[in-house]
Amino acid sequence: MFGRVMGWSGRHGRLMDALRVAPLAVFCLFMAVPYGKNGPFDNGNLYIGVAGYVGLCAILIVPLLWRRDRPLTVFAILSLASFGQWLAKADPMPANIAVLVALYSVAFRCRFPWAIAAGVVAEIGVLLVIVRWQTPTFSIFFSGSILVVTVWLTGLYARTRSRYLESLEERAERAERERDQQARMAAAAERTRIARELHDVVAHNVSVMVVQADGAGYAIDSDPDQARQAVRTISKTGREALAEMRRLVGVLREDGSDETDYTPQPGLAQLEELVRGAGVPARLRVGGRPGELPEGQQLAVYRIVQEALTNALKHGGPGVRALVELRYAGRELVVRVTDDGRGAAAPRSPDGHGLVGMRERVGMYGGEVAAGPRSGGGYEVLATLPVPGTRAA
Repeated sequence: MFGRVMGWSGRHGRLMDALRVAPLAVFCLFMAVPYGKNGPFDNGNLYIGVAGYVGLCAILIVPLLWRRDRPLTVFAILSLASFGQWLAKADPMPANIAVLVALYSVAFRCRFPWAIAAGVVAEIGVLLVIVRWQTPTFSIFFSGSILVVTVWLTGLYARTRSRYLESLEERAERAERERDQQARMAAAAERTRIARELHDVVAHNVSVMVVQADGAGYAIDSDPDQARQAVRTISKTGREALAEMRRLVGVLREDGSDETDYTPQPGLAQLEELVRGAGVPARLRVGGRPGELPEGQQLAVYRIVQEALTNALKHGGPGVRALVELRYAGRELVVRVTDDGRGAAAPRSPDGHGLVGMRERVGMYGGEVAAGPRSGGGYEVLATLPVPGTRAA
């Protein structure tokens, strides 16, 4: 509730200042009646009449509406107006309290040297008032100074208190951010641990399956029963590995979704369909003698081509065309995607992670990837992945 009130006050500062000044303005207008009835005092001072009284009150009170934004300017205006009143020998009036209000604003909102200067000016004003309208004595000057110093110290205290509350709020926000960051770091560490467990579980089960498969291969002719038992072990171990992997991958999912997608991942067989539906005119060219690639490596090639075609569509400009080339060279697969777009002149998204993702995918298989504008125009993505050698029969 307090926060909402403070927020409304900050958005309607001028209105709040007017409401705070309103009691003083009403009191000054109320005192205009006896001022007009009493007429000039028999003390040799200037009688300015009701109209002059109201006008001077306006000069002293209206600037207070801007004391939040320009405290020094408001204090200077009110001090000069009061000094002019003193020079004209006009009687003091309740509106002169506005000088103390402006002094509070200077002490609260300005730097300490300006607060000291404003306090000195106010003290000089007290001295001038006493010299003009009172018999100068130390007790009278001390009484007036007490009022000025009290207002001045109150402004300084309010300033210190405000800065203290701001520091507490800032520290609370920083502590909250640090707490959230610690929670995210702890979650990331736990996810890393789970990923390591997933690797260990899958690696162990796959190792068991490989050993059993080799045993079944040797025993299939000489001992069919032992081969069948090894195949059963392979099936049981594969199911356990799959169930464990699903369980751990489900924990790793950030969205908390329990739905599992059993759709096969795309590979080289889907590249032609990808090129046709790329959104830009593109051609697929395959050269060399294709080798056998694992499904994971085929998925990496598919994602590299997909990302390169997406970049061509986003940054190549109107009329861009692309060429996708796969070339099998011995134990290497070279993936080259080029376009004839804007190349170096194309704007690049500062938050893009496409190239990073390509490097991570290719790095898993010991390959390399490079991307950049071509010298003759356009853009090129070039990736080289090792092709696993086929085992001799």
